[in-house]
Amino acid sequence: MTATSEPTVAPPSAPPQLYDTTLRDGTQQEGISLTVDDKLRIARILDTLGVAFIEGGWPGANPKDTEFFKRAASGELALSRAVLTAFGMTRRPGAQAAGDPTLEALLGADTEVVCLVGKSDRLHVSSALRTTREENLAMVASSVELLRVEGRRVLFDAEHFFDGYRRDAAYALEVLDAAADAGVECVVLCDTNGGALPAQVGDVVGRVVARVGGRVDVGVHVHNDADCAVANSLVGLQAGARHVQGTVNGIGERCGNANLMSLIPNLKLKLGMDVVSDHDLSRLTHVAHEVAEIMNLTPDPHAPYVGHAAFAHKAGLHVSALARRTDLYQHVEPELVGNTLRLLVSELAGRSTIVLKGRELGLDLESDRTVADRILSRVKALEHVGYSFEAADASFELLVRAETGLLREHFRLESYRTIVERRDDGSVVAEATVKVWVGGERLIGTGEGNGPVDALDRAFRAALDGHLPAIAGMHLRDYKVRILDQNAGTGATTRVLIRSTDGEQEWDTVGVSSNVIEASWMAMEDAYATAFRMAAERGVASP
Repeated sequence: MTATSEPTVAPPSAPPQLYDTTLRDGTQQEGISLTVDDKLRIARILDTLGVAFIEGGWPGANPKDTEFFKRAASGELALSRAVLTAFGMTRRPGAQAAGDPTLEALLGADTEVVCLVGKSDRLHVSSALRTTREENLAMVASSVELLRVEGRRVLFDAEHFFDGYRRDAAYALEVLDAAADAGVECVVLCDTNGGALPAQVGDVVGRVVARVGGRVDVGVHVHNDADCAVANSLVGLQAGARHVQGTVNGIGERCGNANLMSLIPNLKLKLGMDVVSDHDLSRLTHVAHEVAEIMNLTPDPHAPYVGHAAFAHKAGLHVSALARRTDLYQHVEPELVGNTLRLLVSELAGRSTIVLKGRELGLDLESDRTVADRILSRVKALEHVGYSFEAADASFELLVRAETGLLREHFRLESYRTIVERRDDGSVVAEATVKVWVGGERLIGTGEGNGPVDALDRAFRAALDGHLPAIAGMHLRDYKVRILDQNAGTGATTRVLIRSTDGEQEWDTVGVSSNVIEASWMAMEDAYATAFRMAAERGVASP
């Protein structure tokens, strides 16, 4: 190995098992509430990703999870790759496993696999369960034995294991022995409070594997309270664990769980563990965003691998180097995880950025240095007064097309007017009138809306009625206003960013003005122009 060679890690004989707990542990995140239909839909999406287990929830804990497993058992959820798993606790202290309500509900869920959680920290045994250490061991053993007699495969989540091992290693290991001896196929070491650090996890997992690894598999389930969940999971697997649990986008209680969207590519691309196929990996970004959409969560643009900005480059020096080799400023090729390289145009951009961005748009700006320099000067001047093209690709493309003489004028604004009226009954009504020219025809439209921006949109559409197949299916997806000079009070300059969609594509536009309505119109105007341009490229009639 030369001094410049990258170290390699020999892949294990078989890749570790991926266990997804999005539908159980993930839904404990504040602000997430899924319907049963949502859970069924997400389970089908997860099944396409290549995970080995999908934990559907805790049957009997709430009506929603009970209904989920009932509908799954009826054939409504036909998983083709993953194994559906039910989650629940060991029996109650001082009771028998047979007849225990929790265990009966687990059996009633009719899943091939059950994940049973039990205490492995003596402090929790005495303070939370209020029982003896011996009784806790009996609870684990008898619960597992009952499920095994009924033909279930059993995994055991050793709750608070790392904290329990630190307090009393001997007892924590006794709990694992009890589960292993009763017939579980995997003991999962849980960092339930999320406070463990990688060195501790690696050491403890290694010791556990040495003790029980010959009898059962060892797994890890970690939380992210110390921002180490992904690192702890990787270290645990490198120390000999054969099973790892996590959630899509790292959602979960408090600070979340280990993020499968980072774990999967790290395992496959960095450590050579084929936990999913190449095709599965290429769907990673799509899965991350689709699940977030169902959960009504805004995807984190800066999320590793799957974020919108994960492969975005802004500095001119970086872009200049990327023009020669894309791996100079990227640790992996974005296409491997279903993402794309993005070049951000801003005041930090150089000529290389403009040239490469033009190439993305199908324009040759390299052969005409004057045009590229003019576009760059225009961008820097506009960003100086508050524009942000890095978040508005569609507006930048219109600017480039205008500077290169390739911009077609589909419509031309003559004027607009907005009125906001507060009535005696307390209601507020906004009304707008828009006058535009399409070809040689002057068109006028009026509209009422929830506010002046909504009214302007309705008025514009009314004006182009009969001329608007290109924007008939277009609607505003997101609307953001930012005050740029806060000390200016109500006269401050505002920047409006609008995301629009036609159901197939999304595009972002920007407007800047000291009048928020004008800034909004400018962003809307670019959005309409982009819709017409895309429609023309698809052969849809437009003005």
